[in-house]
Amino acid sequence: MTGNSTRVRTQYAALPIAVKDGQPQVLLVTSRETRRWVIPKGWPEKNLKASELAAREAFEEAGVLGKIRKQPLGSYRYDKRLTAKKTVRCEVDVFLLDVERELDEWPEKGQRERRWMTPSEAAHLVSEMSLAEILLNLAA
Repeated sequence: MTGNSTRVRTQYAALPIAVKDGQPQVLLVTSRETRRWVIPKGWPEKNLKASELAAREAFEEAGVLGKIRKQPLGSYRYDKRLTAKKTVRCEVDVFLLDVERELDEWPEKGQRERRWMTPSEAAHLVSEMSLAEILLNLAA
């Protein structure tokens, strides 16, 4: 199969948040391939609730642990590049993760950069407009 599929796939994401220096901050990571700023996310898995999967992705991709909210904060869509010529449309449900621990070592440490910033700063760095809106709503 080549080209773009019209089927929308679901992903679950964590938006790590913490208060730092009296200000709410969010944690973004870079994607492995394109090095764009993103939030940790992954594909659904059997036997894992959406929020649990989002929390696990935050651990694997960003090295943070905490309390994941049970209900999504919102959702956004983007086109995920699978190969040079194939993309898939994704709908991403976003769960807030109240960060309690930031680890020095985590599974994808060598593959990604992570950075704390204000929600407004994050909104200007992400490529997806609807994710930027979620971040700006947090800032408000």
